[in-house]
Amino acid sequence: MEITTSTDFKHVSYLWNEQEAAKLEGDEVALLIYRSNLLGADLRLTNYGGGNTSCKAMAKDPLTGEETEVMWVKGSGGDIGTLKKSGLAALYVDKLRSLKNVYRGLEHEDEMVELFNHTIYDLASKAPSIDTPLHGFLPFKHIDHLHPDAAIAIAAAKDGQKITEELFNGTIGWVGWQKPGFDLGLQLKECLDANPGIRGIMLGSHGLFTWGDTAYESYINTLEVVERCAQYIEDSVSKKPDVFGGQKMESLPKEQRLAKAAALAPVLRGFCSSKVKMIGHFTDDDRVLQYINSNDLDRLAPLGTSCPDHFLRTKISPLVLEIGAQDDLSNIDAIKQKLQPQFEAYRKMYADYYNTCKHPNSPAMRDANPVVIIFRGVGMFTFSKDKQTARVASEFYINAINVMRGSEAISEYTSLPRQEAFNIEYWLLEEAKLQRMPKPKSLSGRIALITGSAGGIGKAIAKKFAEEGACVIINDINTERMEGAMAEFNKLFGRDTAASTLLDVTNEETIEKAFDASALAFGGVDIVVNNAGISTSKALVDHTIEDWDKLYNILVKGQFLVSKAGVKVMRKQALGGDIVNIVSKNSVVAGPNNAGYGSAKAAQAHMSRLLAAELGPDRIRVNIVNPDAVIADSNIWAGGWAEGRAKAYGITVEELPAYYAKRTLMNESILPDDIANACYAFVGGLLNKSTGNVLNVDGGVAAAFMR
Repeated sequence: MEITTSTDFKHVSYLWNEQEAAKLEGDEVALLIYRSNLLGADLRLTNYGGGNTSCKAMAKDPLTGEETEVMWVKGSGGDIGTLKKSGLAALYVDKLRSLKNVYRGLEHEDEMVELFNHTIYDLASKAPSIDTPLHGFLPFKHIDHLHPDAAIAIAAAKDGQKITEELFNGTIGWVGWQKPGFDLGLQLKECLDANPGIRGIMLGSHGLFTWGDTAYESYINTLEVVERCAQYIEDSVSKKPDVFGGQKMESLPKEQRLAKAAALAPVLRGFCSSKVKMIGHFTDDDRVLQYINSNDLDRLAPLGTSCPDHFLRTKISPLVLEIGAQDDLSNIDAIKQKLQPQFEAYRKMYADYYNTCKHPNSPAMRDANPVVIIFRGVGMFTFSKDKQTARVASEFYINAINVMRGSEAISEYTSLPRQEAFNIEYWLLEEAKLQRMPKPKSLSGRIALITGSAGGIGKAIAKKFAEEGACVIINDINTERMEGAMAEFNKLFGRDTAASTLLDVTNEETIEKAFDASALAFGGVDIVVNNAGISTSKALVDHTIEDWDKLYNILVKGQFLVSKAGVKVMRKQALGGDIVNIVSKNSVVAGPNNAGYGSAKAAQAHMSRLLAAELGPDRIRVNIVNPDAVIADSNIWAGGWAEGRAKAYGITVEELPAYYAKRTLMNESILPDDIANACYAFVGGLLNKSTGNVLNVDGGVAAAFMR
């Protein structure tokens, strides 16, 4: 196989570093991991979690002490971009190949996966995936199996085999569509035997296999093949600019698109969550807009995707909404009446697909709601069990759009037959993989907006909710404080748990923008915690009207405005919800120098009771947490509060923490985490039928006992 030495690529990224690779020389497994990470870093080469790579190397047999050939291949699950040695499966090559002696044919494919266990070399390695035999029967030391959009566009074209032969002058083989498994591995070997000297194999409607005798040769070979596919498609698109039949309509301007998406997302989330609460993702990527605004959308969308990696995450086809980008979305009841039959029709289509294609031993039908929802002129929504899965589904459908665009430019796009798609989606091995996934956490699928969550009690609540699986909206009036909190959350929880927005609870415009941000980031909101606050401790005659107004604006008006905006979103979703108000022991305990703060807290408490009474029919629970003397990392001590309280009690500021602890029945200091745990108690699932309640978190202050 001839390999060029050019490192100049236009459509893929050449990331190989000679110095880094030299450090790994002689360790084929380390070079495999290095190569895999480079390939996975370029999403034009493969999508997240897609593809697999391998190497074959000699190793000492732990039983005989003799050298034996071992194949290291990406195990079940995982992502080559972040692959580590622990993510590899290691198998004896001779034992793996000997399995063909007991292979009983396509009807018995699934039993081969269990037999892989008898070929494992490293018992501590990852479980082998269904793609293992695709690598095992090929003789090459290093092999890459990827799903590049450019290659799949050719593989999914009506005359993809002919294009492949002509484009690569016979140096790339072709194997027609076949579900991954043992038989496909044998077919790859047959293709190679019939075409000695080829540099790779195109899998119809699926992806690409390339290889080399060294890690570098495999890497550069992969880049060259994908580069050629991509250039061919680009040249074809340039000759056919109206690749999707031209534009049927224009997109709304950016600001209007986002406003429409934010308004509709909670409604869509409500429909998609009829079985289990879903998290949303929205994109108005230029590639998406070209596709969804095109004349060919109605022809292409129902066809579904071709590559298994795509439709496993996006479902067989999207729901294209029959509403106009210019439609008024303010009448929620009217919009729901218009959308409900569309969702019902989609669910029926999916049930018909399942019932038509199912086998006697097929798993039960899964959620029939759409994953991908298209809003012409605005953008694309995706909904799934968590943010990462929803985001990845969006990325995979964009991959599918790229494939359709390329196939249409060079020929005509074809999708998998419905039965073949079903056989992948409801494959018993895929079902087993789903069953092995960890159970969802108690707040999985929930979205929380906690005011003032960049520090103190608010941040502690947001962390607790995130730890329990919720998506959170980090907000503050201080940009620097908010950015610092976001960096902390990204480090702790990754990129898909938190979003951020500036929020002033006294400003209705910023509140609306915050809930719009939540709708765009995650699809809506389920939990609102009114935590933002200030405190002022002054004698009555020293209290100014400015002090009074500030306290009531932030504590009372802020709780009113945020709750009002949150309820609007919750009603759009019709999924119920929670409002938790962080009030205070001072709402029920009368003390000196506390007329403004104490009365504002009392107003917060009674507003909570009023809202609990009003919102019960919506299944929106409203509850109160009453803290006392939370000192750690709290803004409440700013603005002279500490000095004021110390003066009221006749002690110094330094003596306050000990004073507060000693006056409690339990002699305990109260921490932000204690308040976070109380909030979680209300929203974590055990108190779903409790509303209008108060939970004291004060270490035991008898005067604050609720009567």
